[in-house]
Amino acid sequence: MPVKAQLNTIIDAAVERLDETTVRICWETADRYLPVSVFQGGTPADINRKTPVAVSEDGCVEIAGLANGKRQYFELSANGDRMLVAERRIKLDGAVNFRDLGGYPTKDGFRVKWGRIYRADGLARLSDPDMRLLKQMNIRRVFDFRTGSEIQEAPDRLPEDGSMHYFHLPVIHGQFDFVKAIQLLKQGDSSWLTPDFMVNGYINNLEAFSESWATVIHHLIETESNPLVFHCTGGKDRTGTCAALILLALGVPEETVIDDHQLSNIYIAELLPKFYEMMSGYDVDPDKLFPYLTAPRECIVSVIDYIEERYGSAAEYLIRKTSVTPEIIENLRDQLLE
Repeated sequence: MPVKAQLNTIIDAAVERLDETTVRICWETADRYLPVSVFQGGTPADINRKTPVAVSEDGCVEIAGLANGKRQYFELSANGDRMLVAERRIKLDGAVNFRDLGGYPTKDGFRVKWGRIYRADGLARLSDPDMRLLKQMNIRRVFDFRTGSEIQEAPDRLPEDGSMHYFHLPVIHGQFDFVKAIQLLKQGDSSWLTPDFMVNGYINNLEAFSESWATVIHHLIETESNPLVFHCTGGKDRTGTCAALILLALGVPEETVIDDHQLSNIYIAELLPKFYEMMSGYDVDPDKLFPYLTAPRECIVSVIDYIEERYGSAAEYLIRKTSVTPEIIENLRDQLLE
């Protein structure tokens, strides 16, 4: 296990994007007016810890003049205590729900490392600048949970130099995939959109596709395999299941896992008007569509409750249901927590 820091001067911090070259970093410290130094780098290893880009005791600072289209990390320092922070959402032209799972605190005082695990929606529409950014982030593995028909409709756009290894781990959310669902909706058939359709789909993901999640975890403990990203079409249901299992196995509190799941609703909101407009010509009630196009809170809550009731914990689910062993869970924590 990593060694837990004894200092707790910096309690929490977050990075917010203001424009293409400016971010705001805000933090909470044990001493409200304690000066905090901010250091910057393109990767956690490249942070210049000699010269701060800002020093402030106000609890917030704006950093301007950042290189557009490049990932940035920041390290906060106060009284010998240090905390790494970065933007959670990776702003891309061709994907709206691409984000870092780093920075989340665990129940026992650790934090998930930034820049190691990413979750995303579809990667078919990545622009050239998007591709350059992902290469700068050194993404090495891409795990695609979409079905064959979804991939045929919109194959991932990845570098052709082989720098990102692609793995297809098809997971069917419910009785049919996204492509079939849209076909049915266009035909005016929404009878399958029952209140429990989404919840049942999440539970089925756990029971029918357990080894897909295990495959991602096996790669996570191999340093040469990450940073990695896993994704589906919307980056909310199948991707959300995988993200929840990893975070829970690392010891992240359940409410934090739920909050992470709900971020999808913020990031995909900009797409909903376009989708509703596209479907307006068909006899489908937009209110009925809403749960299918969003990340319902009750779904991730049901997943957590189901895991606890049937297996006891996410770690036990992985150990009993998949090829993941207790040693792998321990290795996962060693690799991904600080």
